[in-house]
Amino acid sequence: MTYIEKKPINRSKLRLTLGQSYYKMRKYFYWWFSQNTYSKNINKDTLNHVIFTHSTPLYRKLLNVDMSLQHNKVENLKLAIQKLDGVIIMPSEYFSYWKLIGKPTYGKGYKDGMVLSPNGDFESGVGGGLCQLSNLIYWITLHSPLTVTERYRHSHDVFPDVNRTQPFGSGATCFYNYLDLEIKNTTKTPYQLKLYLTKENLIGEWRSTERCNYRYEVYEKEHSMTPGFFGHYIRNNVLYRKVYNIANEEINDEYITENHAFMMYQPYIGN
Repeated sequence: MTYIEKKPINRSKLRLTLGQSYYKMRKYFYWWFSQNTYSKNINKDTLNHVIFTHSTPLYRKLLNVDMSLQHNKVENLKLAIQKLDGVIIMPSEYFSYWKLIGKPTYGKGYKDGMVLSPNGDFESGVGGGLCQLSNLIYWITLHSPLTVTERYRHSHDVFPDVNRTQPFGSGATCFYNYLDLEIKNTTKTPYQLKLYLTKENLIGEWRSTERCNYRYEVYEKEHSMTPGFFGHYIRNNVLYRKVYNIANEEINDEYITENHAFMMYQPYIGN
């Protein structure tokens, strides 16, 4: 795993605004002119077979983070879930996270939640917290036969591993509209995304009209924390997944992606 560290750039607000406008327009053109057929059919009747399900906690006690931002995040998740819950992805169709949700705005009821700035600091911003939803959808997709066609890794590793149940780098960051999560149904059966909230958790699952004959196990290799050249440690790993057949025999070991992120805390270095 070879990674060439790039020096962080502190861009002006004007430069950031112009850059975001460019990438947003480029994404719109991609949606308009690509040959992709995007899923938009919402069916509240659930398909019969659960392929994979996972839940993540809604609230975490984070140092120097106002809990009101997490309460607002939950309200934002409720609005986004209304646009995604029950969507059916037919064979050869694409799922686009932002194409379905649309732009989060105050006018639509979205509130200020916690967002991560380009330099790794926390800010409050409209629609903040929706990365928890894109993280969840990416994770359950890795445990299905669906194919991730667009995903962006988090550029910063913000918190130390406390009660972490997933490998580092197994999420998908999101920012409207160009940091998108796109998934293609490369199977021959329809798939359905189901999402809901309990008092304590966000829960998501992929369902289908047929049982899945495969089981997936996501794991990491080559995990390291290395000193960077520009004042941060860098956390690295490579994600793979093992594929098992219905007889629980391993039939494949697939590369998923590699991750590199600036660490926003000091790692413990043993002797």
